[in-house]
Amino acid sequence: MIRKLTIPLIAIALLMGGCASGDTAAEKRADVQKMRAETLARLYKAEPGAKARIKSAAGYGVFSNVGVNLILLSAGGGWGVVHDNKSGKDTYMNMGSAGLGLGLGVKDFRGVFVFTGKKYLDWFVNEGWDASGQADAAAKAGDKGGAWAGAVDVAPGIYLYQLTEHGLALQATIQGTKYWKSSSLN
Repeated sequence: MIRKLTIPLIAIALLMGGCASGDTAAEKRADVQKMRAETLARLYKAEPGAKARIKSAAGYGVFSNVGVNLILLSAGGGWGVVHDNKSGKDTYMNMGSAGLGLGLGVKDFRGVFVFTGKKYLDWFVNEGWDASGQADAAAKAGDKGGAWAGAVDVAPGIYLYQLTEHGLALQATIQGTKYWKSSSLN
């Protein structure tokens, strides 16, 4: 039964997370840039100290992700951009995740990674793997509801702010997430 649910669940998450909208690579990059600007504005309003942390960091990444939890399985998909503060270079990336654990619901959220050193930034862009456990509850629709938006230390030299856009989810999962460079946008 679990195997029968796995492929449809991953397909739903990838379709919902999809990729940036637009017909051309330039339109998709513009969509990612717009999502980044909107997400950072929301983050700075919710967590004013984040602006200084991001400015003084080696770089940061902003990702849009949709996650689906269906009883014992979870999956997610999304896209984003990593910015090197020193060089000014943007690297467009995709992401996908799958996991096991108890959960039910769908959650659309934004993640902002802050890289305290160049080696952490380079590692994320070139290796991009994050295996983690998570437990959370989120309920949000538009401006109603709320979710915790403080920074979490996810790996040495890497912090994560998570902002819930829409969704209702209750989960406790062990999840693996892979981030990789977008071959069509870089």
